[in-house]
Amino acid sequence: MGPVITLLGKPGCHLCDEARDVIAKVAAELGVRWEERDITRSAADTERYWEQIPVTLIDGVQHDFWRVDETRLRSALLDRLDS
Repeated sequence: MGPVITLLGKPGCHLCDEARDVIAKVAAELGVRWEERDITRSAADTERYWEQIPVTLIDGVQHDFWRVDETRLRSALLDRLDS
């Protein structure tokens, strides 16, 4: 099973919308699964990530925050797929 990307965000976040587009594009291109988690549904997530959203995790490990760099995300995923 390949890597999983998780996008942490909240409703009404324009940066989250931009991140979602980048993640969806890269995930489709590489055949990688991705999911989205609304931080407002968890007090722990809200406290931990409120100042950083959108946050991108790869296999549960923080990869990026605020903006998702398409090239950097693709490279990180290819490294995982190659190993």
